[in-house]
Parts: sequence; structure tokens; C-alpha cells
Amino acid sequence: MASAHNQGLSIFFDDTGAGCPVVLGHSFLCTGKMWHEQVPAFAETYRVLNLDFRGHGGSSEVTQSFSLYDAVSDVVAVLDEVGIERAVWCGLSVGDMVALRAALTCPERVEGLILMDTDAGAEHLYRKLRNSAMGLGARFLGIGPFLPSIARLMFGATTRRQNPALVREWKGEFSRVHLPSILLSLKALMQRDSVLDRLSQIGVPALVLVGEEDRSLPPILSRQIHDALLDSELVQIPAAGHLSALEQPAAVNKAVLDFLDRRFT
Repeated sequence: MASAHNQGLSIFFDDTGAGCPVVLGHSFLCTGKMWHEQVPAFAETYRVLNLDFRGHGGSSEVTQSFSLYDAVSDVVAVLDEVGIERAVWCGLSVGDMVALRAALTCPERVEGLILMDTDAGAEHLYRKLRNSAMGLGARFLGIGPFLPSIARLMFGATTRRQNPALVREWKGEFSRVHLPSILLSLKALMQRDSVLDRLSQIGVPALVLVGEEDRSLPPILSRQIHDALLDSELVQIPAAGHLSALEQPAAVNKAVLDFLDRRFT
């Protein structure tokens, strides 16, 4: 792994492949490891930058509040570190919330968007209350007691029924997070602004992809993004929940590579 530096933090990333650059942004509670099925497939044709957001994985732990716009600047620092001016920003959940804000605040750095299982709006009151309660509980009890609830939010019913080994593996990953960093990341997520009414300002090609069983950020939210963007395609992934790239990697890879091959080669 390499690292870039921004706001006193180290942002770790892998850089592999050659061709049109694609930068990957993972989901909340995950790391760049969640793209392990995508990186080798994408890197056959594209240059792939797979990073850990601040407070996650190999990147610096965080001790102060930050916003999703600070996360945008982290990704830009990675691009600057390797001398890339423009890239396709591909993410899932929070990774896409960062990508959308990049397309609005530094469009000169964004060649295209791949938006998986995400939301362009502000945090819904119900989810804010639910996440606040879970965060408060985790502060006192640790994350362990909440892993079953987290798994139900992250994985679709089909995955939980047919691939329990994957769910167990990622419960283990979730249990190893640096909790203070995760609570500050959750705060940034819950306090995000809405960019839904600004999406018509984005002119680059976009693929909007969502798991049909996503309970965390349901498909209707992806439909809203697709309808608001000027140049987008919408793909729903059967038998996948929120972590669609992990749950149905073959279907996700096919959809993404078809989009990339048609629009960026």
C-alpha cells in the first residue's frame, strides 16, 4: 500500500493496473477489502486506486469531527499523490456520497460516476434516530451486541440465508473497527447535507446500481438519483442487499465493466 497525506492524516491506498483511472470508495464500517472481487477484474483494463477512508482500515484514526467534503479532499490528495487529474469515482454507500460531492465541488477531477447503494439526500429522521441509538449503545457496550442488527442492514435476506459464511466473515471485520473513529464517521454521515436538488449540475456519465434487497438505502433512493442526473443508467442487482459488490460480485462486475467499456475506452 501507498499513502497520501491530507489535513494531518495518512490515507492509504493500493494502485494497480493501467488505463483510465477508477478510484474506489468503500462503505461505512468497511475498508478497501470489500472490493477484493472487483479490483483484479477492473485492473485488467483500468488503473484502480482502492483506498481506505479516514478512520477506516490502514488510514489514520480520527479524533476530531469532519464532513463528507473533508473525505472528498482525502480522495483528491490520493489522486494528486499519483499524478492523476481525472478519474471515474466508483463507490458504495458513503463512498458514493463522497463521489457525488466531488462531482459538484471539484468537477475537474471527476471523469464519471459509479454509484452503488447510496443516497443523495440528507439522513432520514428514522435512520438518524436508529443510528444515533446504535452509536450511543456501542460507545458504552462496544460494537459486539449490535453485530446482528448491522448484518441485517448490510446484507440482503438471500445472502444471509444462502451465504452465512460471508456474513460471519464481515461481522468479524466490523468487530475490528476503531470505534472512536467509526463514531465520528457516523456523525459525518448523519449530518450530511442533501445534494439531490443539485444533481442536474452533474454532466458526466453515471451508472447507478443498487441491490434489490437493500434495506439500509432502498432502491427508491437510487431511482431518485438516476432520475435527477442528466446522463445515467440504472441497474438493479437481484439477490443483493446493501453490500451488493460483496454479495453478488459477478453481477456487479458485469454491470460496471459493461458501463466502463462503453463509456471510457
